[in-house]
Amino acid sequence: MAAVHRLELVVVRHGVTRWNLDRRYQGQRDIPLLLPDAVPDMDRLRDHLAGETFDALYCSDLTRCRQTLAHVLPGSEGAASFDARLRELDFGDYEGRTWDELKDDPRYRAWVDSAGMQAPPGGESADDLWARLKAWLEGVLAQAAEQGHRRVLAVSHGGAIRELRRRLEATDFWEGVVGQAQGRRFVIESERGGWQCCASSAVPALADAP
Repeated sequence: MAAVHRLELVVVRHGVTRWNLDRRYQGQRDIPLLLPDAVPDMDRLRDHLAGETFDALYCSDLTRCRQTLAHVLPGSEGAASFDARLRELDFGDYEGRTWDELKDDPRYRAWVDSAGMQAPPGGESADDLWARLKAWLEGVLAQAAEQGHRRVLAVSHGGAIRELRRRLEATDFWEGVVGQAQGRRFVIESERGGWQCCASSAVPALADAP
């Protein structure tokens, strides 16, 4: 029988930006962190991860994720793989706009009511997002099995983590939201080219919450 490879995948969301506070859809716009407002939550995440050793580091190539990685794991940027597949959902025409601006647009209401199944005008559907996340994840798992990785860290975005939770934890589309500088720890087992998530938990742990 083939050996089962077990991997801890820690995926965390970037710190807060001005557009987060304004409740604007950021998507793939390259919006930086809002400093110093982002620091307390990122300090909490840094402290939670302190002492953990990661065999590989992955990060969205957008600035807010790069800044978050540099804060929570200082000096680690040179060892990270920056990957556009970890970017936020492409919100298309809705990027830069708020709910108040969009709430009376019937196309927007249809998109919200579809729970991600529709794509926003000029953007991606949840299935489109999952296609690139799945390709990234399968590459991570293949590399982990080949190189013996046991724990890896990825810095990504709220929509991407929500989609990972929907697919790996079977959460409802609207229930998988995580806050800024928070995330999930997935325990994934793979064997003979197949894989499944067998456990997950909050990052930081609930006991670490303010």
